[in-house]
Amino acid sequence: MPRSSPRFSANLGFLWADRSLPDAIRAAKSAGFDAVECHWPYNIASTDVAAALSETGLSMLSLNTRRGNEAAGDNGLAAVPGREVEARAAIDEAIAYARTIGAKAVHVMAGRAEDQPAHDTFVDNLTYAAGQAAVHGTAILIEPLNQHDAPGYFLRTTEQARDLIAEVGFPNLKLMFDCYHVGRTEGDVVTRLHKVAPDIGHIQFASVPDRGTPDHGDVDYRVVFAEIQRIGWDRPLGAEYRPVGPSEESLGWMQEHQ
Repeated sequence: MPRSSPRFSANLGFLWADRSLPDAIRAAKSAGFDAVECHWPYNIASTDVAAALSETGLSMLSLNTRRGNEAAGDNGLAAVPGREVEARAAIDEAIAYARTIGAKAVHVMAGRAEDQPAHDTFVDNLTYAAGQAAVHGTAILIEPLNQHDAPGYFLRTTEQARDLIAEVGFPNLKLMFDCYHVGRTEGDVVTRLHKVAPDIGHIQFASVPDRGTPDHGDVDYRVVFAEIQRIGWDRPLGAEYRPVGPSEESLGWMQEHQ
């Protein structure tokens, strides 16, 4: 049975982003989070991250594959034709890092691309990623991003993600259901949640449309969190919002859900 109140994971790509990743993990523990997740941890030794996780008793839920050449506009590589070697190197790197720190999932970033060649490239790279990750009991996540924040990103809707998951056919390939991105692109978060529930591997949230704390905006998270529990989800939900000011001063919303 799900808990009577939700549990939360601090996304350290946004929360305590001014601190080193090990110190951000410690801050999340002090703030009462149940888990953590991150974006791109690769400039920090995985042994230092693993030590902080062990010290705090928190688990790392997920991390992202590298974006690629950010200066050139890359936002992931896995759906970009002609970049397969780089994409698979990034996948291998992420899976290895995840193994060292005990992370449960790797988010494979699609990148900016379009049309059938991009689809075929993404399917091939996801098949590779899911196969490699399955050996280690790791999940692969794919996340639709809205076009306001990530113009040109290949993966745009939960329906597109579901089709890809079905086509690839690996049970460890799952959907990262980010309520913020869904709210920006598809509108009705609760309806989409119920429709794609069997394919979800992780859930994230932030206010819509400003990506702030979840206590304001167009999405009522009291309703959304209740519906998440209704589908039987009892794993920590990823707080991936942009705080205004110090992260620890942005956490008043947590009291409403404890």
